[in-house]
Amino acid sequence: MHTTHRAAALAAVAVLLAGAGTAQAAGTGHGQPVRAADAAAGPAITVDTTTGRHAIDPHIYGMNFPDQALAKDLRLPLGRWGGNATTRYNYTNDAYNAGSDWYFEDLHYNNDTSALPDGSQADKFVEQNRAAGSDTLMTVPMIGWTAAGRDDGCGFSIAEYGPQQGSDAQWRPDCGNGTRTDGTLITGNDPAETSTPAGPDFVKGWVQYLDRTYGNADSGGVRFYDLDNEPDLWQSTHRDVHPAGADYDELRDSTYTTAAAVKDADPAAQTLGPVGWGFNSLIYSGRDQQVCSEQGGSCWSNPPDRAAHGGVEFAPWYLQQMKAYDQEHGRRILDYFDEHIYPQQSGVSGSADDAATQALRLRSTRQLWDPSYVDESWINQPIQFIPRMRSLVDQNYPGTKLAISEYNWGALDHVDGGLAEADVLGIFGREGLDLATLWSPPAATDPGAFAFRMYLNYDGNGGTFGDTAVHAASADQDKLSVYAAERSTDHATTVMVVNKTTDDLAAPVSLTAGSEIPAAAQVYRYGQADPTAIEHAADQPLGGGSFTGTFPAYSITEYVIPAGSTQVTPPSAPGTPAASAIGPDRVTLTWPAATPGTSPLAGYRVYAGDPATTAPLATVTSPATTATVTGLSPATAYTFRVVATDTAGRSSPPSAPLQVTTGQAPADGCTAAYQVSSDWGSGFTANVTVTNHAAQVNGWHLGFTFTGNQKVVQGWNGTWSQTGTAVTVTDAGWNAALPTGASTTIGFNGSYTGTNATPGAFTLNGTPCATAPPTLTPATGHAPPPDAAR
Repeated sequence: MHTTHRAAALAAVAVLLAGAGTAQAAGTGHGQPVRAADAAAGPAITVDTTTGRHAIDPHIYGMNFPDQALAKDLRLPLGRWGGNATTRYNYTNDAYNAGSDWYFEDLHYNNDTSALPDGSQADKFVEQNRAAGSDTLMTVPMIGWTAAGRDDGCGFSIAEYGPQQGSDAQWRPDCGNGTRTDGTLITGNDPAETSTPAGPDFVKGWVQYLDRTYGNADSGGVRFYDLDNEPDLWQSTHRDVHPAGADYDELRDSTYTTAAAVKDADPAAQTLGPVGWGFNSLIYSGRDQQVCSEQGGSCWSNPPDRAAHGGVEFAPWYLQQMKAYDQEHGRRILDYFDEHIYPQQSGVSGSADDAATQALRLRSTRQLWDPSYVDESWINQPIQFIPRMRSLVDQNYPGTKLAISEYNWGALDHVDGGLAEADVLGIFGREGLDLATLWSPPAATDPGAFAFRMYLNYDGNGGTFGDTAVHAASADQDKLSVYAAERSTDHATTVMVVNKTTDDLAAPVSLTAGSEIPAAAQVYRYGQADPTAIEHAADQPLGGGSFTGTFPAYSITEYVIPAGSTQVTPPSAPGTPAASAIGPDRVTLTWPAATPGTSPLAGYRVYAGDPATTAPLATVTSPATTATVTGLSPATAYTFRVVATDTAGRSSPPSAPLQVTTGQAPADGCTAAYQVSSDWGSGFTANVTVTNHAAQVNGWHLGFTFTGNQKVVQGWNGTWSQTGTAVTVTDAGWNAALPTGASTTIGFNGSYTGTNATPGAFTLNGTPCATAPPTLTPATGHAPPPDAAR
């Protein structure tokens, strides 16, 4: 994903030649407002400013290498110096090695060398960010090597290593791609031909230099440091100096020493790691990705590096090691859990923009959060990337923030790419991500740039989306996605609606606020009707909180609702809960009552996660202040919070958290927890979490029996079969190993008539499993989107 400057320049020319066209949908032209009577019926939208409140960190609106003028226009909060070329950047000579992006060549920036390191390209990047008011995320090397000089060396000289499949024929014909003409890789080359050793002292010296030059992280200097870039791909991207994939121990040890060097030089600096390339980075080390790519087959279910580390997947193991360092040294050296994500669906993250790819691009954003979305790629399972990352942190190193320092949903020069980017930014804020930077930022005139403007400068005068997220929901997020927030400067409510369809839609909008609802909202709109500007449209009458909004095809609409004059107050936060009767699958919580606000108390909701982004596990009616939560997993740490509600539907802030670890399950056997996540009357989506309490199994099959006439339509995370009412699921290979106490979750879409009864008789490899109490989330009232039902 990370091209050199030369390759990037060639790509930019290609984009200019190709143009920035977009598929035109049936809709109104610029200046022709959509009438509700002419639009198709859209899904209902609800916004409630009194609930789901949490801060939106402005650092989610970041970019890698942003254009200076665009950064100033957007008041961009964050700029990242990152990518493959930064892995071996040498601040002392202003040079880098491009790795596999460009024939493993040493390249340099054309800056004055007389005063280096002053005046380097990295210095200019920091200065550009400071001029734009942006914080800097700087990548520091952890691979152990940096570019040796500005002499244009390359890793695989054809004169030295023989003919190769490719070379830099135009610029430096002797530099090959490291692959022999028969397709085998050249090995045994000398890293010193391009690079010189660079360890923690090199990083410490650079951070000290940056502090001297620009101040420390708390006084205008570099605030964030990425601990290298995609180290689980070094065996490919930088194989001339790191031919073996980085294993668990190397990443732990190099993180310990490099992060400590950063903190020694600037204790206020924030560090981010492990900066993996994508979904596989959560599961496998670089060594396992390399070995299993070569061996294939069963290697993916029991990779050797993981097996040597207790069978624990890479990301949880890494976070556990960071926590262990913290506990031993009394010092946090990892502040952000940082992983990259690029959609793996065919064509999505690239420039493809046919109608099918447009539709796929716009629905694939659901992989960031939606448990019912099965990723339409080789992954072929629900990802829930941000909730998954949060769960990993909560279970293994609580208090670590979440970052995605590279992502790109493609086609930023087309309207559908701009809509996808606006959707992604809304998801980042709603899901509580703490930092994100877009890779390969758009040109200032691209739709992707206008997506950022809708959040950062919609009116050209610094108008921004709110900084406190509030509840917003759409009855069909694939048609109209909606995000809402309150702005702390003037308490205005901002509501962002993305019409991802090629139809004009009219949708009922319901607004609940903590103050008197004003008569009208300002309306700002961007879309295919005029992809060159954001339109300040006519005000939208609010009708006391209920109105019909009209949303043109392929458009982004932002409502700016002024704060009302009469304020009302929600309940206070309940007191800190206390736990009793803790068992393997349940706990009883009791808490001091909340104080009513404007309206009387209605009851309480109990959450095991962020109340803004998770469903309650239990609800009780006031005046009760105790609840028993069931369906929990044995020997698992949960963080509970309680929220009070009043009779007007307002929610309190959450209580202080309480961490509870459930009891151990029986020494033998297994536990199966069956959960229906959605049910629409003729079909449903369900998950089964099976926990092994016996000795480790390497290959499993789960059996259960339907007690109604349910049928499995499509399953994931295993191979599903059904005979009559009996269902059997065998492992998917990658999840075949279940150590003692480990769990795996499988899921399926099903159909039924009559009653959707809970199945029974669960077995794991023939051994009966205890069942946790079933849970049912509220029905959505409509069938799942077509892609989830295939």
